[in-house]
Amino acid sequence: MSDIVYVLTNAAMPGLVKIGYTSQAEAQTRIAQLYSTGVPVPFDVAFAATVESAEKVEEALHTAFGPSRINSKREFFRIDPEQAIAILRLFQKEDTTVEVEKQGGEIDAESLAAGEQLRKKGPNMNFQEMGIPVGALLRYTRNNTTVTVSGPKKVKLGDEEMPLTAATRQLLQIDYNPSPRLYWTYNGRLLLDVYKETYESTD
Repeated sequence: MSDIVYVLTNAAMPGLVKIGYTSQAEAQTRIAQLYSTGVPVPFDVAFAATVESAEKVEEALHTAFGPSRINSKREFFRIDPEQAIAILRLFQKEDTTVEVEKQGGEIDAESLAAGEQLRKKGPNMNFQEMGIPVGALLRYTRNNTTVTVSGPKKVKLGDEEMPLTAATRQLLQIDYNPSPRLYWTYNGRLLLDVYKETYESTD
């Protein structure tokens, strides 16, 4: 059985990405272990894939993003998740993101509620205020899916107009509202960073 290299994000750690590896059988257990008393909300699996020589692939990713590493003893990097995902895709045998997410039965309703509270903190995104014009393309960090901005708070996914949160929920195949800022980029920049620049002075 191949090992998995994973890319994680966490709403409590905006702008940070964790890159690690584990066995396919233990993937969700390992990720759940990271959700300890020191972390207020669970980690989100931005991407996970089986690879050959997972330890070497992880080491290569750590080396590539070394200048952005927060602490030499920790696996956290101040990068856009898509930067790590783009490289990891070159080595992947199989995309196991959905599989790993569905294994996770340890995330209880209280934890999810806490996560959503944290994610919703601050003003709602307004594309116009964020300098993202109607007609702009937003790119999903997990694959090449794009949506087109159709209004201050709406996008088009295919022919259907909806809020970006709904589009993200549909692509993730989940029944709760995720933070779209963690899953989309505009002109190569994570929406979370654009959001912070726009609203950082807002209480």
